[in-house]
Amino acid sequence: MRDVAIVGMGTTKFKSRWVDKTYYELAFDAAKMALEDAGLEKDRIDCAVYGIYNDFFQRQYQPDAFVHDYLGLGLKPMVRVNSGGATGGAALRIGYAEVASGLYDVCLVLGVEKCADTYNYEMKMSTPEVLRAILYTADMTYDNPAGRTAASGFALAVVAHRDKFGNPTEEQMAKVSVKNHFNATKNPLAQSPKVLTVEEVMNSRMIVEPFKFYDNCLYTEGSSAVILASREVAERITDKPVWISGLGASADYVMPGNRPNIYTFESSRLAARKAYAMAGVKDPLQDLDLAELHDAFTGTEIMAYEDCFFCEEGQGGSLIDDGTVMPDGQLPVNLSGGLIGCGHAVGATGIMQTYEVALHLRGEAGRRQKKGARRGLVQSIGGTLCTWTVCLVLER
Repeated sequence: MRDVAIVGMGTTKFKSRWVDKTYYELAFDAAKMALEDAGLEKDRIDCAVYGIYNDFFQRQYQPDAFVHDYLGLGLKPMVRVNSGGATGGAALRIGYAEVASGLYDVCLVLGVEKCADTYNYEMKMSTPEVLRAILYTADMTYDNPAGRTAASGFALAVVAHRDKFGNPTEEQMAKVSVKNHFNATKNPLAQSPKVLTVEEVMNSRMIVEPFKFYDNCLYTEGSSAVILASREVAERITDKPVWISGLGASADYVMPGNRPNIYTFESSRLAARKAYAMAGVKDPLQDLDLAELHDAFTGTEIMAYEDCFFCEEGQGGSLIDDGTVMPDGQLPVNLSGGLIGCGHAVGATGIMQTYEVALHLRGEAGRRQKKGARRGLVQSIGGTLCTWTVCLVLER
């Protein structure tokens, strides 16, 4: 396989609502930034991969075709990826394969989501419509009629982990929320910058046990794009390539009853192992400089510390207690603010996380810069109880 580099990237601001933009206009903005960052014209793009999660959000079946058309990429090959919350990471995996295989030299990978257009004007509400759209992700025979939501599904795993190992505790989860909301205050693209206390998080209203309001990410509109290129092209067009040195993916049994347990996410563990083996990472805590982990819920970030082998199984809570994952800690996690602080524009999220790590590796992350960062991890998960995981190791 050929070496693959990120040579250009761009991300719109993540917001609760882009009133004045369609989803393909948001896609255009991110693609334009990525092209300008790479110093390329759109005609240099050989193919495109689009991460767009939910047709109901966009109110459009096959929205990728309209994005492709709006970007002026007609007659070039393209494919759409949908893997729930892991959609952005999965799109990057396909884009990597397009270039690494030698099939194409330059690939645009773009994610976009515009969920608030599901607003029900008759009932004057948006969130229930968004939740209804997401429910179609669940099993239509049992889960959907029972009203399963993403929060209630992942809550099962967090409670199972707590029952098995004694953590994450309510206070540990609150510390994750405080950290990620604060990190977002240094990110001008973030949706939810906020200075909170542990007490404020713990006293916020209950959503579903054990998640309080501030333990959850918010739904987001936004777009993010990266341009991938082969080594030959990358070294010709940029002096700051960011290499995808490791990539791993896994899909677990979607029905939780078919798994041996739900207190670990085996798809994440397998994807991380594969990415580390490919990149030559022996000790993640020592070999990585930063990580962007999927924190749709605070408890799942703590589980991810274990699933990505930052610590032993059952010890994830200790990393937030001892400061290891704080901005000034040994391995800062979610300096962007993560999904909780920056936002979760589902199809774009994994690409936004990659953009964030790449910024640090290029030394361009501003006030939140991890000094001397040379290697970072991106973890993108999605589906019922983490069905899908894609992990990428990026380095300079």
